[in-house]
Formats: sequence, C-alpha cells, structure tokens
Amino acid sequence: MPALASHRRIRSRTTRTSPAVGFTTAALAGVTLLSTQSATASPNDPKPSIEEVQKKVDDLYRQAGSATQEYNKAKESTAEQRREVDTLLDEAATRAEQLNESRRALGTFAAAQYRTGAVTPTAALMFADSPQAYFDQSQLMNRMTDQQRTAVKDYEDERAAAAVQRAEAGRKLQALTESQQALRTSKQTVQTKLTEARTLLDRLTAEEKARLAAAERKKEEEARRKAEEKAKAEAEARAAAEAEAARQERERQQQEQPPPSGGTGGTTDGGYTAKADKVLAFARAQIGKPYVWGATGPSSYDCSGLTQAAWKAAGVDLPRTTWDQVEVGKRVATADLLPGDLVFFYDDISHVGIYIGDGMMIHAPKPGANVREESIYYMPIYGSVRPV
Repeated sequence: MPALASHRRIRSRTTRTSPAVGFTTAALAGVTLLSTQSATASPNDPKPSIEEVQKKVDDLYRQAGSATQEYNKAKESTAEQRREVDTLLDEAATRAEQLNESRRALGTFAAAQYRTGAVTPTAALMFADSPQAYFDQSQLMNRMTDQQRTAVKDYEDERAAAAVQRAEAGRKLQALTESQQALRTSKQTVQTKLTEARTLLDRLTAEEKARLAAAERKKEEEARRKAEEKAKAEAEARAAAEAEAARQERERQQQEQPPPSGGTGGTTDGGYTAKADKVLAFARAQIGKPYVWGATGPSSYDCSGLTQAAWKAAGVDLPRTTWDQVEVGKRVATADLLPGDLVFFYDDISHVGIYIGDGMMIHAPKPGANVREESIYYMPIYGSVRPV
C-alpha cells in the first residue's frame, strides 16, 4: 500500500515572516489631522492655534499608543497560533508514520492470506510434514486472523484521527495566515498616520515651533509642580510613620515587650520592597533608550514592554499589554503609591509607567522620545496597581 503523504507539505506553505503591527483601523479612525484640514480649508479659514496643534498631536500619539497595545496583543496571539500550528503539524507527522506502520502490518497479513488461502484443509494436511506440523500451522493462522482484525481496527482509528488532526491544522494555518496579513496592513496604516503627524509638526514655522515648545514646557512645569506636592506629602507621611514607629518603640521598651512582627506600620512587606528595588534598578539602566512601538528590549521599548521587562528582572512575569497588566496585582490609590507600582494613563489605558517615588515615574513615552523620568501628572491618570 502507498505510504501516507507527510503533513510537512502544509508547513511549506507557512509564511515565516514576522507579524506586523496589529492596530485596528478603528483605533485611529477618529483622528482628523491638521494636514488634511489644511488641504481642504479655504484661505479665509482661521489658522489653528498652537494649543490646537498641540492637542491634536498629543491625541494622535495617544491613539497610536492604544493601537500599539492592539499590536502587542495581536502579535502575542499570532505567536501562540504559530506554536499551535507547529505542534499540530508535528503530531500529524507522528500519526502519519503510525498509520503507515499499520498499513505495512495489514500488507503482511494480506500476503500471508494469499499464500495459504487457496489451499484446502485436506490438501494442507496431505502436504504437511506431519499432523503436528499441520496443527501448529492452523493455530498460527487462527491467531493471525485475530491479530488482523485488531490491526484493521487500529488502522481505521488512526486514519480517522489523522484526518481530524490534519483538518484542524489546516484551519489554524489559515487563521494564522489571515492574522499575519491583517497585521501587515494595520502596520502600514499606523506608520502612515505617524508620518502625517511628523509632517504636520515639520510644517510649523520657527516661531510656531518656539511657541509649541513653550507650551510643552508649561505643561511639564505644571506636572512637575504636582509631583513636588506629592513628594512633600510622601515625605510628611514617612516622617509621621517614623514618629509613630519611635513612639511604639518607646512604649515597648517601657513595657519590655518584643517588637511587633508586622513592622512599623508600613503599607507593604520587605519582599515587595526587594523586588521593587530590582525593578527600579533595571528601569534606570534603560533611561536614554528609544521608544519603539512593539519593542520589548533590550535596545528599545514601548511603554508596556519596559514595564514587563523591568518586573521580569525581579522574577515576576507580567502580561504584554497595558490592558492585561492593569488587571495584575492589587489596585492602589495615587496617594498610596510605592516605588515599583505601575501607573496607567488615559481612559483607554493606553500608557503605563513605573513609579519611582516623589510623584515621578520612569516610562517609555512615545515615538521620537527616549525612556526617561517624568512626573506622573504629565498625563491623566487612569489608575495604579501593585504587582504582588
């Protein structure tokens, strides 16, 4: 019987290109760029103010950040799909070999039946060397008949299972191919939008660029002022905690009691602090490296790629996207933030940074910028979590 064709012919059609950005077109559909406005506006229309330019560019980058999370999610899903396809193809190859082995066994039985099937029992007895030899041969053939029935059943079972497995591999391969095509298309769309944003900024005059830079500095100063206020509040809280610890120690000494096992009223344990120290050490070592959407290091990062890598350095595996990271650990209020906590921004949770204390964070900001320290008040805060 012919050997069963290897499933590896399916693998030859697998496209091994890296998945591209899985941004949904809808993520940027609502952004109206000023370049488009300029092309369609009448000469009498008022020119957008610097504040409007800043708002539109910031909004574009925010939506690009959200789209980056779409990409990260799709890329992770595509990688999982590829692993599933590879596993199914490997299993199908093994099953095909088992099926071929069953076919060879059936061929052996068929040959044996052909050699003996045309001889009558009387003739077989006459041609046998002895009655005992005839009896032994008859018993052997009976056993072969039982084995043959078993072999036929095994063959049919293997063939049915192989058909199901190959069909499943084919479906997953088709889904993988479609996902990769969608990622490539979305990547081109987002790159076009970011190029238009850069073009918009390039069209500003020198005076307009100076005004835009001044508006940016004002925004940064306001964020820094809020960070300083939080730093002051944190310092006061630490002083109060230290004073309370000193009071408790004095009372303990007066009563000659052992120190409380729960510490001095801190809001976290030493285990978390040790991990957070590793997170911050890693994050600080990345300062100055460029933001690249979809990147997870070591030479560049996007926002959630940086937080994932930093916590991995402390032995904690975080999910890939901001949308999944915000679900990990314990939710904490902004007033209760501790170094190492993750701070998320915007209503769509499209950005994240690592809190370092005193109202500041380390984050990978946006395209064209590097990993840096910045006030957590530079962007609207969505919420915070403490990975535990």
